[in-house]
Amino acid sequence: MPEFTALVDGYHRFRAGPYVDQKERFDLLADAQSPPVMVISCCDSRVDPATVFDTVPGQVFALRNVANLVPPFENAPGLHGASAAIEFGVLGLDVRHIVVLGHARCGGIKAALSGAHLNGGGGFVDTWMTIIDEARNAVLNSGVTDTQDALERAAIKVSLTNLRTFPYIAQREAAGVLKLHGALFGIGDGALHILDEVTGEFQIA
Repeated sequence: MPEFTALVDGYHRFRAGPYVDQKERFDLLADAQSPPVMVISCCDSRVDPATVFDTVPGQVFALRNVANLVPPFENAPGLHGASAAIEFGVLGLDVRHIVVLGHARCGGIKAALSGAHLNGGGGFVDTWMTIIDEARNAVLNSGVTDTQDALERAAIKVSLTNLRTFPYIAQREAAGVLKLHGALFGIGDGALHILDEVTGEFQIA
């Protein structure tokens, strides 16, 4: 099984090259971080926000999950991993921007549309994807031809709406110290589409 060995080999290349090249930056980051941007993206192996945005260490605080979704704010007991990361990014790190980065041909979106189930149904993924149930139903009833693309875009809007249910996000956005952004990355063509929340349309960056 050579796959893990390939990762370790990659580490050695990083340690001998990029790490050395950016040693001064890593020294500054050794004890603390203060990234100005948080990116919420899919855990899909094809969409790495650091690669898409060509960032350097310390520039982006990243949250990755299935289909780049944000659940609505709630106080119910439980293990709220996504909400914990958002709370830490906003209250702990004082990020000034949150970017919800969706992508084309997302497997989670595809499963939501097709009704495909893992683990016999009723598992973690099925429960997680209920965040966009209303958006999925609206897309399926809309008559659009490319329901995959439509729901990928709609899911980004749902996540932005849900971010605004977090009281401290709504307060900071209203005060002008935090801005929310939606974006969609096309894996096949490399195009980045930015959401204009006034028109509701995505425009190529």
